[in-house]
Amino acid sequence: MDRYDPKKVESKWQARWREQSLYRAEDSDKREKKYILDMFPYPSGQGLHVGHPEGYTATDIYSRYLRFKKFNVLHPMGWDAFGLPAENYAIKTGTHPADSIAENINNFRRQIESLGMSYDWSREISTASPDYYKWTQWFFLLLYKNGLAYKKKGSVNWCDSCQTVLANEQVVSGACERCGYDVVQKDLEQWYFKITAYAERLLNDLDSLEWPSSIKDMQRHWIGRSEGAEVIFSAISQNKTAELKIFTTRPDTLFGVSFVAVAPEHQILQIFRDSIENWEEVEDYIRQAQRKSALERTDLAKDKSGVLVQGVKVVNPVNKKEEVSLWVADYVLPTYGFGAVMGVPAHDQRDWEFAKKYDLPRKFVIEGAEEDECFVGEGKAMNSGQFDGLSTAEFKEEIVKWLEKNSHGQKAVNYKLRDWLISRQRYWGAPIPIVYDPEGNPHPVKEEHLPLELPRDVDYMPKGTSPLGSSESWQKKAEELYGSGWHFEIDTMDTFVCSAWYFFRFVDPLNKEKFAAKEKLVAWLPVDLYVGGAEHAVLHLLYARFFTKVLKDLGYVNFAEPFTKLRNQGLILGPDGEKMSKSRGNVINPDEVIARYGADTFRMYEMFMGPLEDAKPWDEKGIVGLRRFLEKVYRLAPTTGDENQKALHKVIKKVTADIENFKFNTAIAAMMTYLNDVGGKISASALEKFIIILSPFAPHLAEEIWEKLGHDQSIFLADWPEYDPRLVAEEEIQLVVQVNGRVRDKIMMTRGTAEASVEAVVMDLPKVKPFVDGAEIQRIIHVPDKLINIVTKK
Repeated sequence: MDRYDPKKVESKWQARWREQSLYRAEDSDKREKKYILDMFPYPSGQGLHVGHPEGYTATDIYSRYLRFKKFNVLHPMGWDAFGLPAENYAIKTGTHPADSIAENINNFRRQIESLGMSYDWSREISTASPDYYKWTQWFFLLLYKNGLAYKKKGSVNWCDSCQTVLANEQVVSGACERCGYDVVQKDLEQWYFKITAYAERLLNDLDSLEWPSSIKDMQRHWIGRSEGAEVIFSAISQNKTAELKIFTTRPDTLFGVSFVAVAPEHQILQIFRDSIENWEEVEDYIRQAQRKSALERTDLAKDKSGVLVQGVKVVNPVNKKEEVSLWVADYVLPTYGFGAVMGVPAHDQRDWEFAKKYDLPRKFVIEGAEEDECFVGEGKAMNSGQFDGLSTAEFKEEIVKWLEKNSHGQKAVNYKLRDWLISRQRYWGAPIPIVYDPEGNPHPVKEEHLPLELPRDVDYMPKGTSPLGSSESWQKKAEELYGSGWHFEIDTMDTFVCSAWYFFRFVDPLNKEKFAAKEKLVAWLPVDLYVGGAEHAVLHLLYARFFTKVLKDLGYVNFAEPFTKLRNQGLILGPDGEKMSKSRGNVINPDEVIARYGADTFRMYEMFMGPLEDAKPWDEKGIVGLRRFLEKVYRLAPTTGDENQKALHKVIKKVTADIENFKFNTAIAAMMTYLNDVGGKISASALEKFIIILSPFAPHLAEEIWEKLGHDQSIFLADWPEYDPRLVAEEEIQLVVQVNGRVRDKIMMTRGTAEASVEAVVMDLPKVKPFVDGAEIQRIIHVPDKLINIVTKK
């Protein structure tokens, strides 16, 4: 057989797949449907790095396997094309974002196709296309008309570098997730989606999902449900009284309140402004707090600060004879509860530290507390009037009844989740479809005027307001459509709005009348398998779930969750063990790897590095073993004579199960073991079966061998081989792999695997290879079915 030439083989089969539209999903196909989806990428100017294709390769293997099993598979790809990088590039170079993004998309598509991915390119979408964002705008109007989109003035996260507002989820460690610049608070009028209306359902429905528990836990924490009581205190001055509502999870400590603290943004400070004797001091503190991020304000390690509000006192409803002091403190956030907390220093650590700093009284109301320590546990009530002696649980129940009976409060549930802030003061995003009359009142843009397309006559330079405000054609269009003095909203939508519904569009991407036809939504959705990074746990995934629930309530879809099953791929780290980034200089370009080793070797290596969900450092030394394996496969030729049928059926069973369970690294190990076991003696029938189970991993090589074996049709139109249960009865064992007596890995192997086969597999394991490459191997100790220890010269 001729020499294996990946470049020649891979370009040949990629061209043939395109000609045959081999991976096109047909709506009319009556076979059972499967929808397999990757989180679509932002097409950056840098192109793909080797971390991107990890998840794509995993879903490609799975999609190819499902097609072998005769499912009708929808496996699409598109582009999350709006966002700041393209706009920043326009500021720097003058290149319009639409032009740079189109060029980037072409490069991304070329790179993805060079990897042999089996996407249905007939369904390709871009969120920056007017044909797409017409429906993003339609979704905004749908929410607006159903009371789920609104505009309000409030304190928002502001990035001075990006000159735009950020959602809470886009602030990481007090900094902008995009540029790393410190985030401050700013009062602005902004548009919001009312995701809090779905908080309880978003929380409860997590239980039904086949998702990683860590992702579900992150969403539960972000939603942050807590039960307690809403308590009505009274703020008083010499000439004024006002209600002051407080949410607490510990109403059993009400008798221990010794002060009340409010957020710097709390309206009570403005209500009592004329009564506050030290207003200048309070106002200065408010200004200082606005320059801090929410994370800085709530950092538990941070020294607590506050200012006593002189001239105003607070009365506790359970003890109306006693007045306590009112403080403004930046550790109190306006977004939690009512932006006010009851200070119970004896039983809350944060309050204890604040009281200690400002010498405030501490009242112990739970038995078991020490006078010089904060006690946050539960116990029997004391110093609590008629409630003395009750347990914490009993007290909570009885005090809520008392509050409700006396109109001083009620049982309440609170959520940390805030409404989704979607306004952005940038150009490269979907325009918000709102038009204002000459009096400034908002109106929805008429649906016949969608898409409301981005104008091109804009000044991109950030000014704190959207560049759309600089467009003369934007203003002119509003007046032509709606009348003199009317003007469009100039903010654009958060890019996460575009990605909150893209999975719907893939089922009907060319529909000009609807975001998708109902019969196609019913036929294809929900998504059977969704694969992407864990970093989207409380951003995209939460927003997509919210959109889906809204659509179900309004009768557009018949399901409440968009993604039945979710898998996360781990990061592929740079060769230095750090996250790949341009600034670190450790980014590996897949083009270079493919040019050197071939796409099939690249795919195999990414899957062999370790479990899909683990973080793994890139090490080019490990690629060589995979290339040798594929060359060995390429040289296989059918033989006659005895054949190891047991080994064949075991590898079929193993690879089948491993693909279904996303254990791609062990599937590859099993195929390597099989090849060693047969020692080049393989019948035509066995070779065909082996090439079929290899083909999802190395599709180009498999097609080439399949054709050389005399087949006219693509291997991917063949049937997946079945195994004989009688021939696979032997159990698997866990083999411990050591180097110089230290455990480096553990792998599953078939009991009785020959020593030579074991050695061949373990020498190429990513966790073993760094310790044996270049080392002088003195001996190998093999305890069959238990362990193998590679001893090197020290």
